[in-house]
Amino acid sequence: MLSQQQTIQLTAYAELYDKVVPQKHLLRQINDLIDFSFVYQELVSKYCPDNGRRAESPIRLFKYLLLKVIYDSSDVDVVERSMYDMSFKYFLGMSPEEDVINPGTLTKFRKLRLKDVELLDMLIGKTVEIAIAKGIIKTNTIIVDATHSSSRSNPYSPVQALKLRSKQLRKCLYEHDESIRETLPAKNTDDDLEHELAYTQSLVDKVAEDEILINIPKIKERLNMLKETLNDIQDHYTTSKDKDARVGHKTRDDHFFGYKSHIAMSPENIITAATVTSGEKGDGRQLPQLIEKTRKNGIEVKTVIGDTAYSGDSNLKQAKEEGFKIVAKVSPSISQGFRSEKEQWEYNKDAGMYVCPAGHMAIRKAKQGTKTQNPVLTYFFDIEKCKTCAFRDGCYKKGAKSKSYSITIKSETQTEQMVFQETPEFRELYRTERYKIEAKNAELKNVLGYDRAESYGMDAMQMQGAITMFAANVKRIIKLLEETK
Repeated sequence: MLSQQQTIQLTAYAELYDKVVPQKHLLRQINDLIDFSFVYQELVSKYCPDNGRRAESPIRLFKYLLLKVIYDSSDVDVVERSMYDMSFKYFLGMSPEEDVINPGTLTKFRKLRLKDVELLDMLIGKTVEIAIAKGIIKTNTIIVDATHSSSRSNPYSPVQALKLRSKQLRKCLYEHDESIRETLPAKNTDDDLEHELAYTQSLVDKVAEDEILINIPKIKERLNMLKETLNDIQDHYTTSKDKDARVGHKTRDDHFFGYKSHIAMSPENIITAATVTSGEKGDGRQLPQLIEKTRKNGIEVKTVIGDTAYSGDSNLKQAKEEGFKIVAKVSPSISQGFRSEKEQWEYNKDAGMYVCPAGHMAIRKAKQGTKTQNPVLTYFFDIEKCKTCAFRDGCYKKGAKSKSYSITIKSETQTEQMVFQETPEFRELYRTERYKIEAKNAELKNVLGYDRAESYGMDAMQMQGAITMFAANVKRIIKLLEETK
């Protein structure tokens, strides 16, 4: 049963908030900026209105998830901090003496209440709405790029993940008291998973016995992280299986296993739209969706700034038809190719190679052509992979000694774009605006913990992206509002 969100209860201690939570505290500013009732309106249909126990407020639970992102904490740590941190209690709408939730409630909230909710679009749309209302977004320009997040299972095997978390915990213990080294269980020296699981459990048990150690914040945080990793591996027995994650390429030789977040951002550093895909997806093909979402959020797009991944022929044609400019340099290899409606070959601008519909990257390329014909770039693929590929029917001819894919260099629209990129307007926009989204990606990953997936699967990654980008936008709006005062 769900009741309306309650305000802070009037108690003898409520006035403490005015004394211990300053007006300029980030959490107070967020509460003042945003009316979180939209969360209730979006999720009310997920609850039974008149049966069962009284449910925790969805607004409060959503705020817990927001605190997790802002302070980069685990479920256990964020709930525990809300027991004694008055700024957390104030933000959550709790009275000072009120008890906290069980951390497991957050897991149920994510899985049961946020499932099937278009959270990414809803949260970004809400912040863009606020930014427009406050007069922050003043242009019709968006800057686009993609950033990758490693899968929770990558790059470590189960044994490697356990050894890493154990090492982090031991380091904290040694920093506190070097003599404790002699009392800990002997480290596992092989790569047998059963042995490492046994050692990890014994280390957890040993540390948990000492009530002084487990109340030291830094040690407790590392202990909780080790417990979560241990529980996850015991449940799945491996951390290397993420069915939705894929191998993507940062450069030709540097790859990752995980997801990509494709982001559109205003020059004021407000994220206006985003999509989350598996790691192998190309950047350029996501542009139409980013433009559509940005328009839906109330921004008329007249200029798009990005790298060479967005100068594909189909994007340039859309820009010409709809009357907006694409400020992206043309690469001779950028031209979204199609063999049929079902087969989509995507260009990976980081690696400088095409990726086939099965997700395999070309291993080399060569320029071909004659004086009477337009030159083409031919990309060659690993024939051994093609022989066993699930997509080989209609793509690979049995007995063939090579598999290639060719594109014509420079379409008409790309030729026009090459002329445009030599103009002062193009150069100025590219020089003064393009770099901003790199800083935003760095903030998402290095400050808000978006460099790695917190859980398995596309749904979980989209949920993490939604709350992370919501937090980034809210913090940016508050900063810009302070600058105008």
